[in-house]
Amino acid sequence: MRDLEALAAEIGALLKDRGEKIAIAESSSGGLISAALLSVPGASAYYLGGAVVYTPKARVLLTDIPREALEGMRSASEPYAMLLARNQVERYGATWGLSETGAAGPTGNGYGDAAGHTCVAVAGPVEAVLTIETGESDRGANMRAFAAGALELLRRAIVSAG
Repeated sequence: MRDLEALAAEIGALLKDRGEKIAIAESSSGGLISAALLSVPGASAYYLGGAVVYTPKARVLLTDIPREALEGMRSASEPYAMLLARNQVERYGATWGLSETGAAGPTGNGYGDAAGHTCVAVAGPVEAVLTIETGESDRGANMRAFAAGALELLRRAIVSAG
């Protein structure tokens, strides 16, 4: 968790300096992204909220994404990750939205993705999406890797936005 906290501290400083806000929608990382960002003193200056969108029911209750927006899309995919990230920007009025959706393990998901597969996305002034494949079945290690990958993608997007 210390590596995540160090990365989150860097991101928190960037967001605070710019007066920007973030909201999170994560799945297989189980709240680690939010926990890392909230571990930074003064996080209330930039963190608006987040949700662990772990099931289809949670997606309905926590994101209010219309069913039509999901047509032809499955979770644990880059298009779905981007939809979640954009949803966070819209629902919270955030500068940035960050999402993660995948299969932590020890087995794969119902969509045919192996354990260690996730997609992360950033929406905002700069948009980016990335698929991560750890090749590992260790659930805890994958959760940490997913959170680190999402935070690193966010850091790069914030820096590139200038």
